[in-house]
Amino acid sequence: MGRFSKRDMFDTLEASTTSLPDIVFILLFFFMTVTVMKDVPLRVDNELPTAAEVKKLEKKGRVIYVHIGRPNGSYPKSWGTEPRIQLNDKYAKVSEVGPYVIGRISKIPVESRRVVTVALKGDKKGQYGTNL
Repeated sequence: MGRFSKRDMFDTLEASTTSLPDIVFILLFFFMTVTVMKDVPLRVDNELPTAAEVKKLEKKGRVIYVHIGRPNGSYPKSWGTEPRIQLNDKYAKVSEVGPYVIGRISKIPVESRRVVTVALKGDKKGQYGTNL
């Protein structure tokens, strides 16, 4: 009968880790490309009312947001406490909403322009009207 040495019994093959950095970088680039960062800070208080019907928006890049509410943070000192319209990252008047939306639509590819959604996000406690 042959002899078995203890050294042969415990020798195992180690897993190769040479491709591990490639996998990590592929995952990193994947998450960098699919993550959408919110780049516009909300300058108005915006407590949204409850919705009776909700429709999930397929592509967030085709949505133009218009926020309406009272200025928050340090903004009431310079802008007062009356409700304001926020377009992108600045306050605007009602007369500026139309040109803003048309300008944003013109930057979207032609084939996607007919499916653009304008989302009005008004504060639940805000007053309605055109005196903003």
